[in-house]
Amino acid sequence: MKILVAGATGNTGTRLVHELCRRGHEPVALVRPSSDTGALPDGARQRVGDLTDLADDVTEGCEVIVFAAGSGGDTGAEMTDKVDRDGAIRLIEIAEKTGVRRFVMLSSVGADAPDPDSDLAHYLAAKHAADERLKHSSLEYAILRPASLTDDGPTGSVRLGPKVDPKGKAARGDVAMLLADAAERDHWTGAVRMMETIY
Repeated sequence: MKILVAGATGNTGTRLVHELCRRGHEPVALVRPSSDTGALPDGARQRVGDLTDLADDVTEGCEVIVFAAGSGGDTGAEMTDKVDRDGAIRLIEIAEKTGVRRFVMLSSVGADAPDPDSDLAHYLAAKHAADERLKHSSLEYAILRPASLTDDGPTGSVRLGPKVDPKGKAARGDVAMLLADAAERDHWTGAVRMMETIY
């Protein structure tokens, strides 16, 4: 499948692009003009685009989209809204109009009911808004809500579902594997799953 990956040059997105290539898919890395694309696999196609100003044809030819982007921990509330909320929602709306079949969202534990007293309150509220728009879209969807991310590779030892510890950890390698699963496997359709790595 041709799969557009938003956030393809990020820590999780790059792992995902490699995994999709390994599985025989055709990932299309959505990159900003200023992005460092050196870590992407040689065979990965690139498509220039900015989540704060997406073109109407950004999803052209793609069957599936995986939103693995994030504004980053060092950005302010305005950029969080532009990328994690508005960018995601805009990409969903474009996907609905351009024949995309499935949209996979990388969200976060806590996005279902953001705690207003949390240090991550604004970020989680932005993710919540994007998740809700996706759930009410016309697309097949899957939403993955990992615990706090680490830079570890895939362990293959994960817990999914309501028993996930909200204060647990999730290896980016495991997250990338699950996002790839959600992109290609029908049993993920309509799923909203919390996730942690079992260390």
